[in-house]
Amino acid sequence: MSNLKIYNTLARDKQVFVPIEPGKVRMYVCGMTIYDYCHIGHARMMMAFDVMYRWLLASGYEVTYARNITDIDDKIIKRAVENGETISQLTGRFTQYMDEDTTALGILPPTLVPRATEYVPQMLALIEKLESKQLAYQGEDGDVNFAVRNFDGYGKLSGKSLDDLRAGERVDVNTGKRDPLDFVLWKASKESEPEEVKWDSKWGKGRPGWHIECSAMSCELLGEHFDIHGGGADLQFPHHENEIAQSEGASGHAMVNYWVHNGFVRVDNEKMSKSLGNFFTIRDVLKKYDAEVVRFFILRAHYRSPLNYSDAHLDDARGALTRLYTALDGVEGDGLPLNWKEEHAARFAEAMDDDFNTPLAVAALFDLVTELNKSKSPVLARQLKGLAAVIGLLDRTPQQFLQASVGGEGGDDAAIAEAILKRAEAKKARNFAESDKIRADLLAQGVILEDKPDGTTNWRRA
Repeated sequence: MSNLKIYNTLARDKQVFVPIEPGKVRMYVCGMTIYDYCHIGHARMMMAFDVMYRWLLASGYEVTYARNITDIDDKIIKRAVENGETISQLTGRFTQYMDEDTTALGILPPTLVPRATEYVPQMLALIEKLESKQLAYQGEDGDVNFAVRNFDGYGKLSGKSLDDLRAGERVDVNTGKRDPLDFVLWKASKESEPEEVKWDSKWGKGRPGWHIECSAMSCELLGEHFDIHGGGADLQFPHHENEIAQSEGASGHAMVNYWVHNGFVRVDNEKMSKSLGNFFTIRDVLKKYDAEVVRFFILRAHYRSPLNYSDAHLDDARGALTRLYTALDGVEGDGLPLNWKEEHAARFAEAMDDDFNTPLAVAALFDLVTELNKSKSPVLARQLKGLAAVIGLLDRTPQQFLQASVGGEGGDDAAIAEAILKRAEAKKARNFAESDKIRADLLAQGVILEDKPDGTTNWRRA
């Protein structure tokens, strides 16, 4: 357990991981704001922390992993009103879609999935505590704001000074803030907003601001001081900076020991955005690529590095994953447990202990494949399957992977089996023209036959 090092954004360095409570890890990750389908950037974030969760478990830790759902937010209200539906109808639908997408990608369910709307009393209690410490005040517009300049250390996560932040701020004359740097904790209700987003409070009817939601949920579920807090690099400022200010302002001590952030997704080396038209939902991608191929594509990049999305990179990932599966074709493992002292496993563990370095871990798998292809050893087959399983790969048989249909293309398995049978009958009758035609028709559908002396024993999709 002592070999793991994690890059801590707060320290700007890799640090040896020492849990607060020996043998136990408490981890909180900022999850989805659910008003639309999850995109490939969301997949990258959830995958990054899924791998961390898996490796912590594999390392023998008892892990409590919370990943929240933001189900109250300006964008959610706007979308629900536009659709003519309730907030809960909108968020319930897109929560289901998110769960379907994450299941497809092999992302394990977190231990806890708190929804913001279930923790409003805890948010109100936290705001009252901040107010009692002169860290929160109600503005003339009814909003309750956090007084940034009253909290020493603001900017320590992002590395931004108050002067730098002040220089970049626009002054909004219509706000009730005392200082442009202050941020909202509690938003006063507007007449036009639906009743279901109005909660009673000592400051009048309103709803929580985004930042206070995560502070309240993480504190309630994991305690005032926990091990790991994660999210996308875009959340480092202001969201996580504000969480620190709120939580540490209220408690008077450190909130989190290790702040972890995953890198952005780029599309053909450009930032992914709807305005550029290079925006891909997980569902769009899964119409074209097998879900495990997408998972493997994401894992081939280190979680902190930029991930460049392109069809060419996904095609390459498909070819590479096929190589892993074909190495196992016809070779059964020996059924024994994974041996962590074996050379490739030791290299795999060393890579994962070095800030979850999945590219190096995957490289160890390919070296194992090279040996397996030479020896066809059941011991090496067991090692390959076992190590890959740690990061959520190779959970199917080679035949299941090679014959998997994506987006309904390539015909159904029964029709393919029937065509292969007809081709065998044509060959037996020495009708080679018909045999060749069937083979060509299947190839046009993306089905490749593997002929051997005793007949067509297998097939795969291109």
